[in-house]
Amino acid sequence: MYVDAEESWIQDVLDEMTLVRMAKFNKTQAILSNTYQLYRYDVLAHFRRDIERAEKEGFILGAKLVRGAYVEKENEYAKSHQQPSKIHPNKTATDADFNAALRYAMLHLDRISICVASHNEYSCMLLLDLMKEGNIPANHPHISVSQLQGMGDHITFNLAAAGVQCTKYVPYGPLKEVVPYLIRRAQENGSVEGQMGRELKLIREERARRKQA
Repeated sequence: MYVDAEESWIQDVLDEMTLVRMAKFNKTQAILSNTYQLYRYDVLAHFRRDIERAEKEGFILGAKLVRGAYVEKENEYAKSHQQPSKIHPNKTATDADFNAALRYAMLHLDRISICVASHNEYSCMLLLDLMKEGNIPANHPHISVSQLQGMGDHITFNLAAAGVQCTKYVPYGPLKEVVPYLIRRAQENGSVEGQMGRELKLIREERARRKQA
């Protein structure tokens, strides 16, 4: 079970509730996982502290690593409350923290089970590189990746072909909630320079290949 991450002003309570239950249920495997939004400048430190807590209390930390998708909402909240935003000032800083969290996680696979939920090609390639460097088997039970159905399919295919555990997730619910969610995902995916163009090109090439088959 994955507990999703929400707005920063309510997230601390959700994090603590989830960690308490991890300590109870994640003794031998990650039954429960929390979500870490690395576009927040404070989350990398929280992530490292949670791994230390898991080591100290003897449970497996379940962690889904994401960048985050509430930039405008977070910045508007901070402005309206006359306080600094908790969001990184730019995507470069967000990418750096996401990849740093990934590197740190790979050094603690005895105590953490990660799901790399990203459409970012570099981060997914980094995962493979770190696994090779550490002689970590592709099918390690504490490593998985996930992309939204219909997005990043070339990433999912190649990771699965390499033997990594992969999933495609499908959002469901009322249209008024699902459509805004999909729009945010598309905007987030579109922020990866050049990636959407390459993905569309691959789809067109595959469609042409199937017509000729």
